[in-house]
Amino acid sequence: MPAPLPVTVTAGAHGPWRVTDIRPCLGATLPPAARLRVEDGDATPDDGAWRLRGVTSNLRYTAEAERATLAGVQQGLGRPQASRAALIPIRKSAAWWDMAQDARRAVLEEESRHIAIGLEYLPGVARRLIHSRDLGEPFDFLTWFEFAPEHEAGFDTLLSRLRATKEWGFVEREVEIRLARD
Repeated sequence: MPAPLPVTVTAGAHGPWRVTDIRPCLGATLPPAARLRVEDGDATPDDGAWRLRGVTSNLRYTAEAERATLAGVQQGLGRPQASRAALIPIRKSAAWWDMAQDARRAVLEEESRHIAIGLEYLPGVARRLIHSRDLGEPFDFLTWFEFAPEHEAGFDTLLSRLRATKEWGFVEREVEIRLARD
């Protein structure tokens, strides 16, 4: 596993992704913005409408067999045909964080089948999980997805299925930001 990589998401007037929709799913939304950019490493300061930070990390809830399967199926980010994206920042409740990691894993996969459900939509949907909780950010996770327009309906189904799980009962704030690359 490579060292954790700082990641900054900035919404404002500049960036390769055009914001097509910002919708609150649970809790407060984020301010409107025209464009969005995701930068690895230190971000360029600017006067963006909002900025979210996090770091890449190890796969904390993934068993070895799942990790190998994901690595064998998932496509990378930045594919030319993946001209649609979604950023979904999520904050989970104190009840989630009060559980031991193995108990959270049990809810995530054994009860909710989060990884198994996600695997059904690969390789059409590429994803990246960015951890923010330990940085004191307003969200615990920044989930980034990229997909071609023909996979958007499948992505919508993926979201619906995940939001119907026991795991999502622990989500207390979620915003869905839809994007298109010009």
